[in-house]
Amino acid sequence: MHHSNRHPKRWLANLTRILLIACLSGTALFTSQLATAAENMITLNLKGADIRAFISTVSKFTGKNFVVDPRVKAKVTVVSSKNMSENEVYEVFLSVLQVHGYAAVPVGGIIKIVPEVNAKQGPLPVVRDSSYTGDELITKVITLDHVPAAQLVPILRPLVPQQGHLAAYNPTNTLIITDHAANIKRLIQIIRNIDRPESDELEIIPLKHASASELVRILNSLQSTGAAKAAASKKITLAADDRTNSILMSGERASRLKIRATIAHLDTPLENEAGNTHVIYLKYAKAKDLTAILTGVQKKQAANNKKKAPKAIAAKKTAFDIQADEATNALIITAGPDVIRRMRSIIRQLDIRRAQVLVESIIAEIGTNRNKEFSSQLASVPDPDNPSDSNPVGVSTFGNNAGLISLLSGDTTTIAGAITQGLTLGAAGISGGNQFAFILKALTTDAATNILSTPSVVTMDNQEASIVIAQNVPFLTGSFTTNAAGASNPFQTIERQDVGITLKVTPQINDGNTIKLDIDQEVSNVAQSAAANGGIITNRRSITTSVLVEDGEILVLGGLIDETLRDQVSKVPILGDIPLLGWLFRSHTTSRDKQNLMVFMRPSIMRDAGAAAFHTNRKYNYLRAQQINAGANGFGLLKDESAPILPPIQKLVVPKNSSSDRLESPLMNEEEKAQAAEDDAFFSDDEDAF
Repeated sequence: MHHSNRHPKRWLANLTRILLIACLSGTALFTSQLATAAENMITLNLKGADIRAFISTVSKFTGKNFVVDPRVKAKVTVVSSKNMSENEVYEVFLSVLQVHGYAAVPVGGIIKIVPEVNAKQGPLPVVRDSSYTGDELITKVITLDHVPAAQLVPILRPLVPQQGHLAAYNPTNTLIITDHAANIKRLIQIIRNIDRPESDELEIIPLKHASASELVRILNSLQSTGAAKAAASKKITLAADDRTNSILMSGERASRLKIRATIAHLDTPLENEAGNTHVIYLKYAKAKDLTAILTGVQKKQAANNKKKAPKAIAAKKTAFDIQADEATNALIITAGPDVIRRMRSIIRQLDIRRAQVLVESIIAEIGTNRNKEFSSQLASVPDPDNPSDSNPVGVSTFGNNAGLISLLSGDTTTIAGAITQGLTLGAAGISGGNQFAFILKALTTDAATNILSTPSVVTMDNQEASIVIAQNVPFLTGSFTTNAAGASNPFQTIERQDVGITLKVTPQINDGNTIKLDIDQEVSNVAQSAAANGGIITNRRSITTSVLVEDGEILVLGGLIDETLRDQVSKVPILGDIPLLGWLFRSHTTSRDKQNLMVFMRPSIMRDAGAAAFHTNRKYNYLRAQQINAGANGFGLLKDESAPILPPIQKLVVPKNSSSDRLESPLMNEEEKAQAAEDDAFFSDDEDAF
């Protein structure tokens, strides 16, 4: 036996290794700092060595502590041609123990060496993974998926040695094996090859008379009963393909044969196919709308069948009647099985949840107005002390003539008309029996407008929606003072019209989340100035267009940039052209108007309840935040009074009923029930997600 010495306390290394190390190094032979990878290896060559001495050697090399049973006695022979590491030496050690009928049982920090017959009663490690791969004695728990554990015990018993242990636990369908790790690994491979589903093939059964979805519902109900569970060891999986009116079935072969026999018994024609009446409950579409569509489809199909088949057969096959029950939103169809299947296929494709579209419009209008005016007014009136002169001698005015004359004459009832906006300077006097007055006016006006409107509306795909935010303004359309006989009977006729914001939009969702919008938008308001006849003037801006917009993107629909520059001079001929003095007979007004109007649109697709809840919460929380900010410091002069505020939206959410409380239609299949339960879970668990 040869082995290397890693520390001064190791056994003596073989002579060859000592001489090699002595030649390569002039320092101490057993210095741990100069140890190499080769010094951590050992070569075992034993012939008839005592097993206890072998255990002692392994303990010194591996650093493990052993407690040896007094019954452990044997002569050991090991032949090795290469160096081995600590782990490899320990694996050889375990194999030697197994060959001689002994086993190593780890207990805390020590390892007991006992006869293998008694080892299985010791504290062996119980494992579920593959961390043990050698000849170490372990206990493995294996869970089976398909085959009963009790059926494998007689198959695996011959493969487990007498010293091992094999048992089955039926409640959890598990196997408990105590043996060497290498043999357990072999047993696991055998078990995995056996533990497979028995003939779990997919079988397609086409139906001739019955409805696939109806039969699947009936068969699933039968399987859920206790009698069916006892009859079949494995549940059959069933699914309906309404397009081909077939049933897809998978499971054990014996159970499939029973189900196939049941299907054959149920898939039989009715004695009177004309009386085959089905009630189909709709989820999204209107029963009244589908009635007209299905009637038209069947009439066309019946006309085609009539040309190809004899009259008697055609009359029997085309017997068809459909009624709509608006109260339950259901269709009552009386027809043969072929027609019923075709109707169900059409209904399934039409009765789908349509997406909704939130259309948000932004109307921004910015306007500026600048006006400068410089004018003068002259007037001459007769002296009130001279009654013979009753008319003005002359008036030069570009403003309020009557007000200026009233100012000179002292008429206080109209004197306010002579006082205009801006800087007004005046002078007056008496000369030659007449009163003279002079008024000089200078005025600069700056006005600005900034209007932002954001109307929004939600509508279904391919359905028009409109929103009107306006005032109902009366417009004078006519007036009468006398009738045909000459009698006085004055009256006026008026017509009321909406003045404000009107938005009409029809969205159409295309592939790739592109939305086509047919838009008719109008913005109108009442102008501050009135017409000459006293009527109302309205400003109207409208857009009618069709555009394509991506989901959630903003698109400009159109706009207007209007800029007007006006310069107006009013003067007295000849006198107004006199240098300097001409300003006394002249009025000069310059104005500049600028209007900027832009209209933007942003559509957002809401395909499910989650998207609708997101946008609803966003709008609701924004409005509530505005109310909170507006009422933070009280309401106007009532500082102690709090303004009304919307409650948190979570308090307004109505708890959804559980799936067991949901009113299910008689024809609701398992997939629809699962979808209903998923919707309930979404609203109950994620109502605070937004």
